[in-house]
Amino acid sequence: MRDLGTVVRGVRTPIIKEGDDLANIVVDSIMEASRNNDFEFNDRDVIAITEAVVGISEGNYVTVSEVSEDIKRKFKNPEVLGIVFPILSRNRFSLILKAIARSTKKLYVQLSFPSDEVGNGILDEEKLYRSDYTLGSVITEEEYRKHFGDFLHPFTGINMIDFYKELIEKEGCEAEFVLSNNVLDILKYTKNVINCDIHTRYRTKEILKDGGANVIGLFEIMTEPINGSGFNKEYGMLGSNKSTEERLKLFPRTGQELVEKIQKELKEKTGKMIEVMVYGDGAFKDPVGKIWELADPVVSPAYTKGLEGTPNEIKLKYVSDNKYADLEGDELKEAIKEEIRQKEDNLKGKMITQGTTPRRLTDLIGSLCDLTSGSGDKGTPVVFIQGYFDNLASE
Repeated sequence: MRDLGTVVRGVRTPIIKEGDDLANIVVDSIMEASRNNDFEFNDRDVIAITEAVVGISEGNYVTVSEVSEDIKRKFKNPEVLGIVFPILSRNRFSLILKAIARSTKKLYVQLSFPSDEVGNGILDEEKLYRSDYTLGSVITEEEYRKHFGDFLHPFTGINMIDFYKELIEKEGCEAEFVLSNNVLDILKYTKNVINCDIHTRYRTKEILKDGGANVIGLFEIMTEPINGSGFNKEYGMLGSNKSTEERLKLFPRTGQELVEKIQKELKEKTGKMIEVMVYGDGAFKDPVGKIWELADPVVSPAYTKGLEGTPNEIKLKYVSDNKYADLEGDELKEAIKEEIRQKEDNLKGKMITQGTTPRRLTDLIGSLCDLTSGSGDKGTPVVFIQGYFDNLASE
């Protein structure tokens, strides 16, 4: 009888550098971990690799100047630019902002409020709700500084308008900020606009275009190489991270080739069909800081076919409290096991699934992996998961 359900292990690897054969490193590391820690492989085990080391190994980097050159090309050397809805992140956006500032003489920055799309606050919400402003208001930079300018992010202790303004002006560019949740307000200042939002990017661009803007999405910048640089055809600058003060690592572009190669090599070595995926940010929200973790455009940009779809699970509590309310002990357990064995192929929308998580498998597993590996110094860029697809009836 099995005593364990899902088991998750962070797997240590050598430090990944540009040009490394990541597939071989992952396979060798997981095989060595198996030998040293006495575990065997099964069909539908999952191996996940953080997108950071995928991007590093493939050398998918760009410089601030290369990004700036692409922006200048696309807008034909604009003297004035506007950006809408950038996230408030030194790691994620500061170098992109530096590149944008380097591309023009004056930059209008429109921020959403009370927070950006991933939950980073820009002002004190209690002050906002006690003020005469509403979520439909336009707050100028002068008004912001008068009424909300003492706001500091609770985790970083930084006021991001101050940080961003200083960064822009260091590039010799004039900066003006405005807070508004109506994307069309940027058109009061300029028609040349970069929409910087992540998960609502297509809708935002469409609204701006219909409003008469000359608009390019952040996802459309660095979609092709500049002078041999890195690029990402699908996501552009989305999912990028600061590498140095003048260099960014882009979201990986060869992930699908990688996961399929690893799956094939592990099949040859273990005889098992192991699923493989690349993961970035998990899709979860911090209850204290109110930050939604997902600053990447997707949780998983690449995965093998066995990870497609959503869970097909029943809610054990619902079954035990209703259909088998009169049973107890082993009799109840066996009845529920049989219920699981006989469940339909697709239970979506049925009452018996109420309370199960209606999310894609890659989003759920990717979030599990992100929490396991963290973003600091654990040194486990590979996560090995066993038993994720098992249930109470699995023996």
